[in-house]
Amino acid sequence: MIRHVLCVTTALAAPLLTSAALGETFDEAALLAAAKSEPPLMVIDSTGKVREQAKGFTAKYGLEANGTKSEAPGTIRMVMGEAQAGNVQADVLVISDTPAAVAQLITPGLAISYLPSDMVDAIPEDARDPLVISNSPVVWTYNTALHAACPVSNIWALTDPEWSGRVAMPDPLGKPAYTDWFNQFATHHDAAFADAYAAHYGKPLESDRASAAEVWVAALAANKPLLVESDTDSAEAVGAPDATETFIGIMSTAKFRDNDDGMKLGICSGMQPFAGLMTPKFALITAGSDSPNAARLFVHYLLTEEGWAPQAIDGKMATNTTHAPMADEPSGVGAMMDQMWFYNTATSDGDWTTRQDWQDIWSLALAGE
Repeated sequence: MIRHVLCVTTALAAPLLTSAALGETFDEAALLAAAKSEPPLMVIDSTGKVREQAKGFTAKYGLEANGTKSEAPGTIRMVMGEAQAGNVQADVLVISDTPAAVAQLITPGLAISYLPSDMVDAIPEDARDPLVISNSPVVWTYNTALHAACPVSNIWALTDPEWSGRVAMPDPLGKPAYTDWFNQFATHHDAAFADAYAAHYGKPLESDRASAAEVWVAALAANKPLLVESDTDSAEAVGAPDATETFIGIMSTAKFRDNDDGMKLGICSGMQPFAGLMTPKFALITAGSDSPNAARLFVHYLLTEEGWAPQAIDGKMATNTTHAPMADEPSGVGAMMDQMWFYNTATSDGDWTTRQDWQDIWSLALAGE
């Protein structure tokens, strides 16, 4: 029996009232006419593909747009600083750090969500406010040159001595998306973790820890995974064509493009209780934007098939339900959506407030305490 000594759950939050423009009628011609007198648009995303999207937007509308690559922590610090100085430069933000975006940008009113009226029916209700434009998959991965199929079928196996030092993953202390997921596991999927434990070990889980998810997180850390700085490092550890030692890793499906250059990456289809995770990206407009009409046009453009195409090739799944996954996306994750867990934005506040708790759990277990 698991004794609940640490609260990691949180009540479902009410829909966020952040969308000053939610329900506003989308009038492309009127927005374009108004946008022509506005300054050039600055769009920020964590992927360089934003530059292609900005160029496509400029070609379509004749409005100057500049795409800038920046990771979420830096983007949030910049927007907060610009707002405090009364000198807002960024206009559209595409951010994947959901808890931080909600706590530091949306709640204090530094950014708003905008869903064009003609797109409402195409976007699932739970992705409308704040607007989620895509879900980015990270997946358990193995080397297809060393194995005909994934050598691991249950995530609890990764905590066994056999896999000590042979699980490649970003360091959760440097990439809070993983500590957020740890809390999501405990909040929404704990029974699945307990069931997977019983399936792997043939007996029910007994622990003094707060949840089955916490037991797994601590056991994984204690098993000394190979902690890397990036998904590129994970991909090289797992899928190098000349590899002789087996690693299992978790990484973005964007890395599967490297299979064209000789890498040997394959998804661990059938891994219990999940083969991968889907992390949302918000599209936000800064509250102090001096190009609000162009910003609205750009958000609409991101939701179109043309505007989203540069990022679809990486396996990112648009929330616009009228878009099909690209047929030539290299990982094949589009056929495995029933094996993927989707981030629940309604409880991101709990992920934000428990980050330090999960970091402590990880650090102590890593140190053998």
